[in-house]
Amino acid sequence: MRACGRHGHVTYAPDEEALRNRLRAETALGEAWRCLRCGDFTLGPPRGAGPAGDAPVVLRGRALRDAAVLRLIAVFRWAKAVLVIVGAYGVWRFRAHHDAVRRAFDQDLPLVRPLAHKLGWNLDQSGVVHTLRTALGARTTTLTWIFLALLALAALLLTEGVGLWLLKRWGEYFSVIVTSAFIPVEIYEIAEKVSPFRIVILLINIAAVLYIALSKRLFGLRGGRPAYEAERHEASLLEVEQAGLAMAGRDHGPTRPTGRP
Repeated sequence: MRACGRHGHVTYAPDEEALRNRLRAETALGEAWRCLRCGDFTLGPPRGAGPAGDAPVVLRGRALRDAAVLRLIAVFRWAKAVLVIVGAYGVWRFRAHHDAVRRAFDQDLPLVRPLAHKLGWNLDQSGVVHTLRTALGARTTTLTWIFLALLALAALLLTEGVGLWLLKRWGEYFSVIVTSAFIPVEIYEIAEKVSPFRIVILLINIAAVLYIALSKRLFGLRGGRPAYEAERHEASLLEVEQAGLAMAGRDHGPTRPTGRP
C-alpha cells in the first residue's frame, strides 16, 4: 500500500455505522482508521467525523484538476500583485523626489531639442514627452493617492490568491467579482491602444471568470449552491465508500497500522 507522505493521512469517522466499522480497527497500540487517500490504517483518532456526505474530498481526478487550475490562477494573481507593489514603490520614490526631477526635466529638455530636431524628432508633439510632462505635473497629493490605490489593488490580488490557493468558496466568489470589475477597464485600454499583450491578458481573465463561475456553480449557474453541495456530498460519500470497500475482498482485518505508538 502507498503512504500519503508529505500530504498527510486523511481519516474520517462517518456517522453511518456500516461505513464506520469498515474504516475503524482496534490494534494492540490503540484504535486505527483507514486513510481515505491511500487506504492504509493509521493510529490515533480520526481527523474528522460526521455524515459520510460531509467527509473531505481527496484531491484526485477532477478535484485535483480543478485545484491545479485554481492554484495556477492564484500564482498568476500573486505575480501580478508583486508587479503592482513594485509600481507603488516606484511612485512613492518618485513622489519623494518629485520637485527635483521636474526641475531637471525642464532644464535639460531645451538642451536636447537641437539634437532631436536634427534627428527629425519633434519633442513638442512627442507622446513620450507628453506623458512625462503629465506625470511630472501631477501634484504630490495626487501621487500619494496613486500610491495608495496601487497598494489597495495589490491587497485585492493577494487576498484573491490566498482564497484560490486554499480552495475556499469565498475565494472563488472574490476572484470572479474582482476580475470581472477590471474587465471593462482592460477593454477600454485595448480600445485606446491595441496590443497583443493586453489582448492576451483580457482573454486570460475572461477565461478565468468563466471557468470558476461555471465549474463551481457560482451565482446560481448550473443549479447554483444546491447543485454544488449535492455534487460535493456525492463525491465525499464516494470517498468513504471506496475507502471502506477498498480491500474488502482481500483481507478481513486491518493492514499494519502506519505511524508510531
